[in-house]
This record gives sequence, C-alpha cells and structure tokens, in this order.
Amino acid sequence: MVIGIKDAARLTGIVIITFCAVLVCAMFLNYYMDILAIEDVVAPGQQDIFYQAQVSTAKVVCAVSGGCLLATSAVMLLFYIRHYIDTHKKELGILKAMGYSAGRIARHFCVFGASVFLGTALGFAGAFLLMPSFYELQNKDHFLPDISIHFHPVLLLYLIFLPTAAFALLSVLYARWKLKTPVLYLLRDWEAARTQTKKRRADTSERPFLADLKKNTLRDNKMLVFFVLFASFCFSSMVQMSSSMRELSSEMMGAMMLGIGLVLACTTMLMALTTVIRGNTRTIAMMRVFGYSQKQCCHALLSGYRPVAYIGFAVGTAYQYMLLRIMVDIVFRDFAGMPTYEFDVPVMLRTLAVFAVVYELIVFVFSERIKKISVKEIMLES
Repeated sequence: MVIGIKDAARLTGIVIITFCAVLVCAMFLNYYMDILAIEDVVAPGQQDIFYQAQVSTAKVVCAVSGGCLLATSAVMLLFYIRHYIDTHKKELGILKAMGYSAGRIARHFCVFGASVFLGTALGFAGAFLLMPSFYELQNKDHFLPDISIHFHPVLLLYLIFLPTAAFALLSVLYARWKLKTPVLYLLRDWEAARTQTKKRRADTSERPFLADLKKNTLRDNKMLVFFVLFASFCFSSMVQMSSSMRELSSEMMGAMMLGIGLVLACTTMLMALTTVIRGNTRTIAMMRVFGYSQKQCCHALLSGYRPVAYIGFAVGTAYQYMLLRIMVDIVFRDFAGMPTYEFDVPVMLRTLAVFAVVYELIVFVFSERIKKISVKEIMLES
C-alpha cells in the first residue's frame, strides 16, 4: 500500500487538532507538576486557596480540552481511513486476490499514526516556547512563590509516544475490520450498491430530486455533519471564551483561546466541505448536464449543513458559559477578589455576526468551486 502526497495532505486536520491539544495540555500539565513541588511551603489561608485553585484549573483545562480534542482526533482518523479504503477499493481488492490477508494489509495503515506524532511533537515544542511567558504571567499574582520551568520527561511519554502508539494501533485495527469485506465487493464496489439499495427500499416516500439529494447528502455523511458541528462549536466557544478570559485571567490566555478556536474551526470546516464537494463531483457533473444551475447544485449539497452549523454555535455558546461558571463559582469560589461572571449578550451577538459572515463566505467559495468542475474531465475519468 502506497500513500501518496495527496493522501498525506488530507491528514493535516489531525496534525492541527493534536497540535492544539498537546499545546494546551503540555503547558498546564508541566505547570501542574511544577506547582506540586511547592505544596509543602504553601501557607494556610489565602495562599493555600489560590494554590488549590491553580491545581484544579490545570486539571479541568487538561481534562476538558484534551479529552474533547482527543475524541475529535480519533473520529477524524477513522474518517480518513474509511475514506482511503473507499477510494482505493480496487487496489486493496487486488492485493487480497493475490493472497494478502486483511491483517497483513492493515499493518501498513500504522503510517496514519505518523500524523499524530507530528502534531503532538509540534504541540509539545510549541508549549515550551510559550512556557516562559505563561509562567511569568502565573508568577505575577504574588500569592505563591515564583515557580520555575522544569522539564518532565514523563510528559514526552504521555503526550507524544503513547498517543502515537494508540492511534497507530487504532488505525490498524479499524483498517483490518474494514478490510474483512469480500474481495469481489472491493473490486466491484458491490457493498456500496447494496447499501444504497437498502436505503432506497427503506425510504419509499416521493420527494423532489433536489430535496432528496439534500437529505441523502446529510444522511450518507454523518461524520461530516459531526465535523461541521464541531467546527461551529469551536468557533463559538473559543471566541466568546477568549473575550471573557481577558477579564478573568489575562490577555495571553484570551489570545491563545482565540487562536486555537479559529484554527480548529477553519481547518475542520474546510476539510468537511472539501470532502462534500469531492465526494459528489460526478453528481454535480450529471446535474450540470441536465441543466441544473450552480445555485441549485450548491443548495442541494451545502445548504443542509447550515442548520447544523448554527446548532453547533448554540451548543458552543452554552458550553463556554457553563465552563466559565464552573471555574468562577466552584474552582475559585473561595478566592477573594475574583470577579463575577455573567453571560455577555453583546459578545455573543458580535460573535454570531462574525460567524455568519465567515460561514457564508466559506460556502460562497465552495459554490464557486462547483462552477469550476469540468463535466468533460469527470466523464473521461468514468
């Protein structure tokens, strides 16, 4: 099995998500391990309250951010593997026909773990570049003794090598499961035809073609629905949280939240919509042949994701509000001088307006890509 440059480039989303996850977790876990070293010299009272709050903050940030991004990376990895197998069925079927077992072929899919290694390694290095500023900011509070940066080799194991090994193993196991398909199904794509037949039998209601295409596009691409939802969630939660973090914590934390949110949102959204267009090039070509306009093609393929995007925005808004209330009302509840936090309606409305503009701009760009699809090239490929 040979993975080309185009196939490797599609793993960029995993690299970016794992980079963001490790960047955040490495900073807070390293600070957590360093702050534990001064536990014996922390005086009772306000200093002890601040110490416990800092420890709890590190745990909450790593658990929430790291866990969410880890789950998303796993879903995205499975999506890429399935997409690779679906687009290389004939080659994989030939290998199985030549006597290669599913397990033997699946072993080569461990290369997908390289994207996780690259992302985690870059995130770990980026965290140590930001740590001097992060520690300086934490030491400005003067409630605790100054904390110095120490290198903890165990973090290399937990944040780079173990995730890489786990994702490589997940890739192999998932690929082995997907490759248990009979050889003839791989060579002739019978499985896809059989699945589509079942869906047609299950849904006998008569709808206009464009409405039916719109529904099937969402139904047949559940993972892409998840990615659009996740992208909107990241944009909403991180952008709104960054505004609040400037008041509750610092400018640096606010900027970091904003940067991570925008990168995750744009990367995931672009990946999802790109996959939608690439997966429907033949459908678009046939619609063009039968006289459907660019606007109709765009509406049928992309408009179904619009409600999903705004649902993701609403979920992200609720998430960031609940998370910050937990941090203020529970983690820092005994700390004197902590400002109160209330839901910021103006920030939410501004974020919603920006999100609407950005999302519609992305949809417009992809609608222009539909216009550039060559019917002749698609027919020659067929």
